[in-house]
Amino acid sequence: MIIAVASDHGGLELKKAVKAHLAERGYKIVDLGTDTPDSVDYPVYGKACAEAVAGGKADLGMVFCGTGIGISIAANKVKGVRCALCTSVEMARLAKQHNNANVLALGGRTTPADLAIEITDTWLDSEFEGGRHLRRTNMLDEM
Repeated sequence: MIIAVASDHGGLELKKAVKAHLAERGYKIVDLGTDTPDSVDYPVYGKACAEAVAGGKADLGMVFCGTGIGISIAANKVKGVRCALCTSVEMARLAKQHNNANVLALGGRTTPADLAIEITDTWLDSEFEGGRHLRRTNMLDEM
Protein backbone atom coordinates (compact mmCIF):
# COMPACT_ATOMS: atom_id res chain seq x y z
CA MET A 1 0.00 0.00 0.00
CA ILE A 2 1.21 3.47 -0.89
CA ILE A 3 0.46 6.37 1.46
CA ALA A 4 1.03 9.95 0.31
CA VAL A 5 1.92 12.43 3.05
CA ALA A 6 2.13 16.22 2.91
CA SER A 7 2.38 19.06 5.38
CA ASP A 8 2.95 22.72 5.78
CA HIS A 9 5.52 24.04 8.25
CA GLY A 10 3.09 23.70 11.19
CA GLY A 11 2.66 19.99 10.60
CA LEU A 12 6.21 19.13 9.56
CA GLU A 13 7.43 17.60 12.83
CA LEU A 14 4.29 15.50 13.30
CA LYS A 15 4.51 14.35 9.69
CA LYS A 16 8.08 13.19 10.31
CA ALA A 17 7.04 11.20 13.40
CA VAL A 18 4.07 9.56 11.68
CA LYS A 19 6.09 8.92 8.52
CA ALA A 20 8.73 7.02 10.55
CA HIS A 21 5.97 4.94 12.15
CA LEU A 22 4.42 4.17 8.76
CA ALA A 23 7.80 3.01 7.46
CA GLU A 24 8.16 0.71 10.49
CA ARG A 25 4.79 -0.80 9.60
CA GLY A 26 6.05 -1.49 6.08
CA TYR A 27 4.08 1.07 4.09
CA LYS A 28 5.53 2.71 1.01
CA ILE A 29 5.46 6.47 1.55
CA VAL A 30 5.39 9.27 -0.99
CA ASP A 31 6.33 12.53 0.75
CA LEU A 32 4.99 15.53 -1.15
CA GLY A 33 6.60 18.12 1.16
CA THR A 34 7.25 20.42 2.77
CA ASP A 35 10.70 19.46 3.99
CA THR A 36 11.72 22.59 5.91
CA PRO A 37 10.27 24.65 8.76
CA ASP A 38 10.06 27.71 6.48
CA SER A 39 6.55 29.15 6.18
CA VAL A 40 4.57 27.72 3.25
CA ASP A 41 0.94 27.72 2.14
CA TYR A 42 -1.04 24.69 3.34
CA PRO A 43 -3.47 24.65 0.35
CA VAL A 44 -0.60 23.71 -1.98
CA TYR A 45 0.26 20.64 0.08
CA GLY A 46 -3.30 19.59 0.84
CA LYS A 47 -4.11 19.70 -2.86
CA ALA A 48 -0.97 17.76 -3.83
CA CYS A 49 -1.76 14.92 -1.44
CA ALA A 50 -5.43 14.81 -2.38
CA GLU A 51 -4.60 14.74 -6.09
CA ALA A 52 -2.19 11.85 -5.52
CA VAL A 53 -4.99 9.85 -3.88
CA ALA A 54 -7.72 10.86 -6.33
CA GLY A 55 -5.39 10.20 -9.26
CA GLY A 56 -4.43 6.71 -8.08
CA LYS A 57 -0.78 7.50 -7.35
CA ALA A 58 -1.40 6.64 -3.69
CA ASP A 59 -3.93 4.38 -2.00
CA LEU A 60 -4.41 6.69 0.97
CA GLY A 61 -3.17 10.08 2.08
CA MET A 62 -2.28 11.93 5.24
CA VAL A 63 -2.06 15.70 5.59
CA PHE A 64 -0.68 17.79 8.44
CA CYS A 65 -0.80 21.48 9.32
CA GLY A 66 -0.87 23.37 12.61
CA THR A 67 -4.43 22.34 13.48
CA GLY A 68 -5.29 20.04 10.58
CA ILE A 69 -8.23 22.30 9.73
CA GLY A 70 -6.90 24.30 6.81
CA ILE A 71 -5.15 21.43 5.07
CA SER A 72 -8.23 19.20 5.44
CA ILE A 73 -10.36 21.89 3.81
CA ALA A 74 -7.85 22.07 0.95
CA ALA A 75 -7.78 18.29 0.50
CA ASN A 76 -11.57 18.09 0.46
CA LYS A 77 -11.72 20.47 -2.51
CA VAL A 78 -10.40 17.63 -4.73
CA LYS A 79 -13.14 15.45 -6.22
CA GLY A 80 -13.04 11.90 -4.93
CA VAL A 81 -11.34 12.77 -1.66
CA ARG A 82 -12.97 12.27 1.71
CA CYS A 83 -10.53 13.83 4.16
CA ALA A 84 -11.27 13.51 7.87
CA LEU A 85 -9.67 15.66 10.53
CA CYS A 86 -9.44 13.35 13.53
CA THR A 87 -8.54 14.33 17.06
CA SER A 88 -9.38 11.02 18.74
CA VAL A 89 -9.09 7.31 18.12
CA GLU A 90 -12.88 7.00 17.99
CA MET A 91 -13.10 9.66 15.27
CA ALA A 92 -10.45 7.79 13.25
CA ARG A 93 -12.30 4.49 13.54
CA LEU A 94 -15.61 6.04 12.49
CA ALA A 95 -14.00 8.09 9.72
CA LYS A 96 -13.00 4.84 8.04
CA GLN A 97 -15.97 2.65 9.04
CA HIS A 98 -18.73 5.12 8.20
CA ASN A 99 -17.17 7.67 5.82
CA ASN A 100 -14.51 5.58 4.09
CA ALA A 101 -12.09 8.48 4.57
CA ASN A 102 -9.23 8.10 2.13
CA VAL A 103 -7.22 11.00 3.58
CA LEU A 104 -6.53 11.63 7.26
CA ALA A 105 -5.71 15.10 8.59
CA LEU A 106 -3.84 15.75 11.83
CA GLY A 107 -2.73 18.90 13.62
CA GLY A 108 0.93 19.31 14.46
CA ARG A 109 0.27 21.93 17.11
CA THR A 110 -2.77 20.21 18.61
CA THR A 111 -2.07 16.47 18.57
CA PRO A 112 0.83 14.85 20.44
CA ALA A 113 2.86 12.38 18.36
CA ASP A 114 1.89 9.34 20.44
CA LEU A 115 -1.82 10.10 20.01
CA ALA A 116 -1.32 10.84 16.30
CA ILE A 117 0.27 7.43 15.84
CA GLU A 118 -2.59 5.74 17.68
CA ILE A 119 -5.11 7.65 15.54
CA THR A 120 -3.20 6.68 12.39
CA ASP A 121 -3.06 3.00 13.31
CA THR A 122 -6.77 2.91 14.12
CA TRP A 123 -7.65 4.60 10.83
CA LEU A 124 -5.43 2.25 8.83
CA ASP A 125 -6.63 -0.89 10.61
CA SER A 126 -10.35 -0.07 10.41
CA GLU A 127 -12.49 -1.14 7.47
CA PHE A 128 -15.35 0.55 5.67
CA GLU A 129 -18.66 -1.05 6.68
CA GLY A 130 -20.51 -0.32 3.45
CA GLY A 131 -24.28 -0.83 3.65
CA ARG A 132 -26.15 2.38 4.44
CA HIS A 133 -22.80 4.16 4.61
CA LEU A 134 -22.02 3.32 0.98
CA ARG A 135 -25.12 5.19 -0.15
CA ARG A 136 -23.94 8.23 1.78
CA THR A 137 -20.35 8.14 0.59
CA ASN A 138 -21.63 7.80 -2.97
CA MET A 139 -23.67 10.95 -2.38
CA LEU A 140 -20.52 12.73 -1.20
CA ASP A 141 -18.61 11.57 -4.26
CA GLU A 142 -21.32 12.91 -6.54
CA MET A 143 -21.12 16.42 -5.06
